[in-house]
Amino acid sequence: MVLESSSSPLIAIIASDVSIKNNVTTSIMHIHTYNKPLTKTIHHAVLVTSTETELFTIRCSINQATNSNDITKIIIVTDSIHAARKIFDPSVYPYQVQSAAILSELCNFFNCHKGNIIEFWECPSHLK
Repeated sequence: MVLESSSSPLIAIIASDVSIKNNVTTSIMHIHTYNKPLTKTIHHAVLVTSTETELFTIRCSINQATNSNDITKIIIVTDSIHAARKIFDPSVYPYQVQSAAILSELCNFFNCHKGNIIEFWECPSHLK
């Protein structure tokens, strides 16, 4: 399904994963477009939560995808759909700075072309 969705040069597929080991959080992000890797990014951080790291990874990936020319659809595949939901949560919570930055990027993305789309797909890590 992912390969079919990435068969267009106008679609960016973003796969992200976050893990914590010995208080070090590692996030990995892959961006593919038109069945080809566009970028891979790995971040390490100490003493942050997986939710905060996931939001940071989503933020970076949306920034990368929206800076690529002609992308009209972004699909984010994540094992942390609960973190992605925080982006659209209007209540007060500790990660609002990341969410506000993501929303700002998305506003710019949607304002460029009214037909632009973003989708979030949940894929648990244990499914590999």
